[in-house]
Amino acid sequence: MTAGALERAIRRARQRATSVERCGMCAGPVGPAHRHVWDEQDGELSCACTPCSLLFERDAAGGGRYQLVPTGGRRLADLSVDGLGVPVGLAFFVKRRDGRVLGHYPSPLGTTESEVDADAWRAVEARSPALAELRPRIEAFLVWTGTPRGGGHQWVVPVDDCFRLVAIIRRHWTGMSGGSTVWREVSGFFDDLGRRHGRPAGRPATTDGGGGNGRDPGW
Repeated sequence: MTAGALERAIRRARQRATSVERCGMCAGPVGPAHRHVWDEQDGELSCACTPCSLLFERDAAGGGRYQLVPTGGRRLADLSVDGLGVPVGLAFFVKRRDGRVLGHYPSPLGTTESEVDADAWRAVEARSPALAELRPRIEAFLVWTGTPRGGGHQWVVPVDDCFRLVAIIRRHWTGMSGGSTVWREVSGFFDDLGRRHGRPAGRPATTDGGGGNGRDPGW
């Protein structure tokens, strides 16, 4: 997803309060827990009502243009990502169909992105079968280096989870460093991932302890 497409997605998310969310396929209304479809042609996520999302359960159903974003995620344990460089402590990485990987770095203004060194990605990928199986465009490798009290998080998640995190940061960031509220919300976001997607065997939960046109991502 380009930075421009992400900005449009976030802007449309803010419009939810004054408009009815609608399916990007059939224009019917969607509920708060709806699925999303990646539109390869437009480079955007579309909301999908239940009947339309069922149409895209089969991989070939989208005709090469549409992909249903999955709902499952999994936490990774003990994976060094030093070679990828996470300069702001929080980043997500998305594969493109051509094999390139883009790093996205959330900020109060949205995200910046840059292409990841191919050798560095392969080195990390070789240590994790989950990353080797990362589905282009619709899944992401999400990394938070955490806080001294909270430790770090590494997840393979549906890409719409990452856009939800970006919206949280934009909504709650204050001042130069973000303020205590935004990092409490970020910690809560990762707690929610743990509740919804589970944790790796043998690893305890870690937190810091305190701290309508059918085209929006639905957060």
